[in-house]
Amino acid sequence: MKEKFKKYFNSTERPKVLVIGDLILDEYIWGSVNRISPEAPVPILETRSENLALGGAANVANNLVGLGCEVHLCGAIGQDEKGDKLLKSIHDRSIQTEGIFRFVHRPTTSKIRVVAHNQQILRIDKEDNRPITEETEKKLIQYINQIIPKMDGVICSDYQKGVLTEKVIRAIMHRAQQSQKTVIVDPKSSDFSLYKGASVITPNEREVARSVPIKIKDTEDLGRAAEYLLNLTRAEAILITRGKDGMSLYQNKEKLVSIPTVAKEVFDVTGAGDTVISVFSMAVFVGFNYEEAAWLSNMAASVVVGKIGTAVVTLDEINEFLHEEMLRTAHTVLELAELKIIVSLAKSTDKKVVFTNGCFDIIHAGHIEFLQKAKALGDILVVGLNTDQSVKLLKGENRPIKNEKERANILSAIKYIDYITLFSDTTPEKLIQEIRPDILVKGNDYNIDDVVGREIVEGYGAKVELIPIVEGLSTTQTLENILEKHKTR
Repeated sequence: MKEKFKKYFNSTERPKVLVIGDLILDEYIWGSVNRISPEAPVPILETRSENLALGGAANVANNLVGLGCEVHLCGAIGQDEKGDKLLKSIHDRSIQTEGIFRFVHRPTTSKIRVVAHNQQILRIDKEDNRPITEETEKKLIQYINQIIPKMDGVICSDYQKGVLTEKVIRAIMHRAQQSQKTVIVDPKSSDFSLYKGASVITPNEREVARSVPIKIKDTEDLGRAAEYLLNLTRAEAILITRGKDGMSLYQNKEKLVSIPTVAKEVFDVTGAGDTVISVFSMAVFVGFNYEEAAWLSNMAASVVVGKIGTAVVTLDEINEFLHEEMLRTAHTVLELAELKIIVSLAKSTDKKVVFTNGCFDIIHAGHIEFLQKAKALGDILVVGLNTDQSVKLLKGENRPIKNEKERANILSAIKYIDYITLFSDTTPEKLIQEIRPDILVKGNDYNIDDVVGREIVEGYGAKVELIPIVEGLSTTQTLENILEKHKTR
């Protein structure tokens, strides 16, 4: 994953992305309200400024440009003044527009937001939600068939404004399957069967609730709803955005992964969903797995909700946020996907990552000395902590003495440890493969050839270090001493 970060954050090569969907012109009127109209009980806005922004699929495209992608935008707009403004704004952002078609008999979709004191007080929508004409449909499909093989991935941004008809969606899925391209869909239709053939679908919790015959009361119900939608669409994954509750990712035959929000302040959620699908898609198209991409998009959403209006997030902002997240999450227990992002970012800035693992059931002076020496070998020390289940398999039914939460809390208070992650296998082999540390550390009571993970780390050019342990200090010995003293009382 380090290579993915370096390749994307430092390379001039960018993925080519097709965004197809409903194009919207967002207009903002900014001002202040200090009095009520004498004509009616309504506020009077004293206008300060006005500006335009890209909305809908155009905002997704704009986000992708901010992330450094080459973006081709496909959709339809009216032959009107708002359409002219929207097309100019798209051109100004270096987005490819050969897939944008215009029609005479319907307006360009627009949303006017009136904002006072950084709060929306009114929204005015102008739109025609009828499906596009057969003629426009044919033009879109012809363009889709020609462009998809040249792309690294496809995003469908469905705002239910008439562009993504059943025929258009079928054409996208068919051509993408032929060309072996990933398709990621942000849905608005309550009929998810329309999106059959998509790789990933990214609804919000409300959209899921209205699309399944399941009453969602808790995360268990949400997992069942996600499984229902995966079976319906045959997608590989579903990423559900949940507002203040973060996100939930469900993949075939895997448990629901919950990703908590890390937003510091929320000023405006306008367009946050567009940011999520943009960053998630970009990450998937350059090789991140779905869980890694979800963590990254969750962090990007935390940046964009701190802005006012329809906003985008840039690579520099994500990078800065990740560095802040490294500091914020230090000495805490992390899920593997988030840990991999943090570790990869650290490695991309040439920091050495040291890894060790253990049960750490009863912490003693030997542990502290060992961890101090391990930390001294590099910049970041990651500890893999056996779960209660794996401790029982290794040590017997009477262990652990302290449960995994207690053990993790104690480790998080030790200043030498930067990050902790739990693993349920009896060995850390899979964890080592995922994290790819620069140095793997064990005590010198091991023979170096017997260290689990040695072949893995040496295989990619890293090394194993054995640290002298303090004689006579071990958890087993500590327990025996306690029992012996108890007997003599």
